[in-house]
Amino acid sequence: MAKSHGHGAGAGPSERAPNPLMGDDLVLPFRTVNSDLIGRVVRLGPVVDDILKRHDYPDPVSHLLGEALALTAMLGSALKSEGKFILQTKTDGALNFLVSDFVSPGQLRGYVSFKKEHPDLSSAHGRGDQGTLIGKGHVAMTIDPTGDTNTYQGIVAVDHEPLIAVAENYFRQSEQLPTFIRLAVAQHYERGLGAHWRAGGLLLQKLPRQGGERSTKEGEEHDALLAGEDDEDWARARHLAATVEDHELIDPALSPERLLYRLFHEEGVRVFDPTPLTAACRCSRERIHLYLERFGAQELSGLREEDGGVTVTCEFCSRQYKFAESELP
Repeated sequence: MAKSHGHGAGAGPSERAPNPLMGDDLVLPFRTVNSDLIGRVVRLGPVVDDILKRHDYPDPVSHLLGEALALTAMLGSALKSEGKFILQTKTDGALNFLVSDFVSPGQLRGYVSFKKEHPDLSSAHGRGDQGTLIGKGHVAMTIDPTGDTNTYQGIVAVDHEPLIAVAENYFRQSEQLPTFIRLAVAQHYERGLGAHWRAGGLLLQKLPRQGGERSTKEGEEHDALLAGEDDEDWARARHLAATVEDHELIDPALSPERLLYRLFHEEGVRVFDPTPLTAACRCSRERIHLYLERFGAQELSGLREEDGGVTVTCEFCSRQYKFAESELP
């Protein structure tokens, strides 16, 4: 593994000497030396466990949200300036709506709306058939920078495909970048501590060279080769990336740096400063109160409880906010 000590000008992310003790709740950027590809590894421990355990989701729903959080962390951490990255799905399957967002420098949150009595969900176990559970609809990926910079949104259709396929299609259609993605979610059992959710992911991309052109022409099918997909360096490194096992992506005893060395030691790999991740919801009593002030008297009447008050539950973190009748508009 190539190592770089200190910070060099013009090197993109600041390079650093690897720390073999680092492990959970971070995104680690890297670059392969021989093939000159970029990538990121994400490892989620307490962060994904905290988010998923706040909800009483069936296993397939938890698996999907865990994958979405891992993907969101990898993509959001690549923001070049402060801002927000949002992944949203809207489909007709049992898992009809999902939102996961990343706010710089490293805050994650997410939740899922699903049809509890849907037959595809009630009969599913473990990860389930994700394509069937998602169904047909669309996935939106939004970059919302701070300041006066314009918001960018890319939308890709989904038709009974798993989240990994949707993400790779997004990069193929919207970004036109050869991309490999692997995601993994599972419960890790520790003696005396019970089960804890863990998630991980690996992303590898070939960025276009300056002045490069796509190998497809306008009007050709979108599944034709992108510029660089037939490149020997890309094919070789992608093959190495594809050898990663799910358990390696979530193993707390295997640091992300050792994983990268296992995968790309023949290529040479340089790692950069990691992005630490936290589970953070932005709800507050003040924000919820401002939200309730937008309701008219008739709308509020349908929300009032026997004592005239209203209780609001945050969909992201499941925290409840109780407002007495005297506090309401």
